Amino acid sequence: MPRTAARGRGRGRPGDSAWVPLAYLAPGFVVYAAFLLYPLGRAVHLSLFDWDGLTLATFVGLDNYVEVITDPKLRAAFGHALVLIVFFAGLPTVIGLALAAVLNRAKVRGLGFFRTVVFLPQVVAMVVVGVAWRRLYAPDGSVNDVLRAVGLGGLGRAWLGDTTMALPAVGVVGTWVQTGLVTLLLMAGMSRVPDDLYEAARLDGAGAVREFFAITLPSVRGELAVALTLTVIAALKTFDLIYITTGGGPGDRTSVPAFEVYNRAFRLGEVGSAAAVGVTLTVVIFVINLAIARVGERGNR
Repeated sequence: MPRTAARGRGRGRPGDSAWVPLAYLAPGFVVYAAFLLYPLGRAVHLSLFDWDGLTLATFVGLDNYVEVITDPKLRAAFGHALVLIVFFAGLPTVIGLALAAVLNRAKVRGLGFFRTVVFLPQVVAMVVVGVAWRRLYAPDGSVNDVLRAVGLGGLGRAWLGDTTMALPAVGVVGTWVQTGLVTLLLMAGMSRVPDDLYEAARLDGAGAVREFFAITLPSVRGELAVALTLTVIAALKTFDLIYITTGGGPGDRTSVPAFEVYNRAFRLGEVGSAAAVGVTLTVVIFVINLAIARVGERGNR
């Protein structure tokens, strides 16, 4: 048999090798499709019906999505979620940047212990966090005790029952939880910045503030994008914290889309409407995080 023929037969057809990567990806894709794509598609399907979860469903087309736009209660829930982005993503990013910059450049003893303490809220179940902060915010809780101790007792109130302060009070809990994650992500990024850059900046007469904006901040744009992505998702999908602390109250002042999905599906028996809210929330999360990713990519060019 000619040697060239044997080689050609051993190599196989040119298209065969293209299927090898797909074969490795197939098991993961099957799991992904079964536990994410199928439920998402099923939610889209249910959102087109008026269904209470028990009786026969009635096809209503896009009426449930029209309700999401026109119902003041649902619009308010999405507005509350956007407010929580400030507390879950905006404030932790600012605080995390400051903490990471100080800890990265300063010689701090016990840095490992500090990292553990800062990150601790991330490993505590949100239900436990909600119960603890609900007690802190109680009329006889520690927050009001501290205010009375410093002579500001007049500012004390039932924080989670106040129509004005309930949503910011829940947001502060989100800030406390997310700051540690953002700080550690940014510290990891800052640790990769060569010391030579800082030394060259000092030789040019740059101070700490100029070093931060000229060297540190541009070097951690990728980590900032990751931190914003994670914290924005956490803000928009918040349910357990709201459920434990306020239950959406007082009134509907702390209701958010994820809580409305639960409320409509399991309390009011409006499964189609709940599915429409869930699908809309998924789209909002995708669009916001796509924008964050695009901005992060431009910054890294």
